[in-house]
Amino acid sequence: AAKCVPLGFQVASECLAQREQMIRLTTGSAKLDGLLQGGIETGSITELHGEFRSGKSQLCHQLCISAQLPLDQRGGEGKALFIDTEGTFRPERLKDMARKRGLNEEDVLNNVCCARAYTAEHQISLLKMAAALMTESRFAVVIVDSATALFRTDYTGRGDLAERQQQLGQFLRMLQRIVDEFGVAAVITNQVMASVDALPGPYAGPTSRPVGGHVLAHACQTRLSFRKGRGTAPGCQGGDF
Repeated sequence: AAKCVPLGFQVASECLAQREQMIRLTTGSAKLDGLLQGGIETGSITELHGEFRSGKSQLCHQLCISAQLPLDQRGGEGKALFIDTEGTFRPERLKDMARKRGLNEEDVLNNVCCARAYTAEHQISLLKMAAALMTESRFAVVIVDSATALFRTDYTGRGDLAERQQQLGQFLRMLQRIVDEFGVAAVITNQVMASVDALPGPYAGPTSRPVGGHVLAHACQTRLSFRKGRGTAPGCQGGDF
């Protein structure tokens, strides 16, 4: 392991050189790419949280396409892996996106590996299977949509909160190890819950906050908040939540 991963100190210039070589996957939106300084970062975990129908799953499908694009088109030249916990994966949507980009639809579909998770334990086991797949082929992105849904339903009530957070933390730690070892981008979506301590009035803070608490917040290097915009256009912002 010491030959593959530096276990000692590096000077900052070496760290900068490594980061300048980092691949970023385009989101398909020039404004969002600008917010992210080029796109979704490989080698890190990016969280997308927001209400239902705010564009999170749409972006996940777009990243399945971006992962397969050449590097000169801000792609990853690899495959995509999609863990679906809420029944949101739609291969017909990928066909539409491939057609609009002039890509071979069959090739695009064959380069996306998808699995449906039914319990939190199953979700963790699928991540172990994902690591095995990555030793056989080049993958550019791992998507979990959503990372928290099954943990919320499998561990209910305050009595199970500590165990839920512990299991969620282990899942996120396993995901980070995959990211570190294979250099892929990890993108997870997250649900939101009502913020009961939000003050009323025009200067009040957000009325909802992402699920997962500090365990999930500390595990992600980038956090994006999605909201429903006017008409059909969603909004997005980055920062601490």
